[in-house]
Amino acid sequence: MPTIHVTDRDGSQSSFEARTGLTLMEALRSAGYDSIEAICGGNCSCATCHVLIDPDWADTLPPRADDEDDLVADTDAYDETRSRLSCQIAVTDALDGLRLTVAPED
Repeated sequence: MPTIHVTDRDGSQSSFEARTGLTLMEALRSAGYDSIEAICGGNCSCATCHVLIDPDWADTLPPRADDEDDLVADTDAYDETRSRLSCQIAVTDALDGLRLTVAPED
């Protein structure tokens, strides 16, 4: 299981082991990160699972699809190179060591 390193909205840092086969959003919620609201349930129709991927990891993930790009671009914390919806990222062993920050609430 890959280890994911998270900085939460309050600046606290922690790590957890994510189960492969889930989305990153599902893994974060299962690990108790309540700041990942995921109001749409992972359907890429809101931005309440917005995370900022560490710059060292940004290029290793698949690019954002147009609908994901539209949603994160409308957030106050949008960062062109780092903003992602965690519901759109599949957890695989390749994510071992991933670092992310939960985006500030809009």
